[in-house]
Amino acid sequence: MRASTTDTTERGTGHGTTTGTTATAGTALTAILRRALGADPPLTVTAFDGTVVGDPDGPLRLHIRTPTAMSYVLTSPNELGVARAYVTGHLDVTGDLHAILREGTAAAERLTTADRLWLLARLARDFTDRLRPVPIPVEEAPSRLRRTARGLRHSKARDSDAISRHYDVSNRFYELVLGPSMAYTCACYPDGSATLEQAQAHKFDLVCRKLGLKPGMRLLDVGCGWGGMVAHAAEHYGVRALGVTLSRQQAEWAQRDLRERGLADSAEVRHLDYRDVGESGFDAVSSIGLTEHVARATCRRTSASCTRNCGRAGGC
Repeated sequence: MRASTTDTTERGTGHGTTTGTTATAGTALTAILRRALGADPPLTVTAFDGTVVGDPDGPLRLHIRTPTAMSYVLTSPNELGVARAYVTGHLDVTGDLHAILREGTAAAERLTTADRLWLLARLARDFTDRLRPVPIPVEEAPSRLRRTARGLRHSKARDSDAISRHYDVSNRFYELVLGPSMAYTCACYPDGSATLEQAQAHKFDLVCRKLGLKPGMRLLDVGCGWGGMVAHAAEHYGVRALGVTLSRQQAEWAQRDLRERGLADSAEVRHLDYRDVGESGFDAVSSIGLTEHVARATCRRTSASCTRNCGRAGGC
């Protein structure tokens, strides 16, 4: 069970509350949850107003602690609202969190069009006040003062700090999580029987083929992680590859891996911001999984920074 420190001023008076506005809300919420979860709920949902749907002693239980939890869920897309309510302590779970998410997703997928229309109508009628967006949690959006104190978003200093905090925790940890491929970005499975390592290699090969890499060409890989793309391109396509990452531990691991694989003469990984790459004249630039971390407003400048290093028109 997850402990929470949420302020209780917004809670109802407990499961025994059955009068007035709370009773009305409880009745409405019960009807909505029963329609959403079906006659035999795969998980139990309890709420601040005394609502109980499902087996109170079931292994998978979700507790809506405050009305704010409903606001998060109803005004945010997909699982984002659930995550926000959970992180801020407005929503608690008992049991396997992944199982709860699976069962909740499955229940949503079973809803018919008639179910969805009915639910929308009831929510609009009975919970209009909960359909107004609530502020993004401070865990997700630092205050203006904190942002000012830390400097401009996507400044070199802030980017370096963010990457270091995320990746410089232990290469051994990531070896356990990622496996032999040491690839953090999404894999591309060539077929259903492929292993994770085969899918990661297939992804790197797909990028190499899209770039039209040939022996002797020069490749710059931006945000290269532990050097998987760099190593694959050098080993299988005969290019001279340079990868850059803001994680010191990633660069150290990648350099050691390149030496062990006999690729140190044709491939290199540096602990360096891509904006500080001094070389130019690369035949191709690759970047796997970096773009989504760059602010929309700076995407064009990021692309320009990368392509300045590229010497072949239309090939980066």
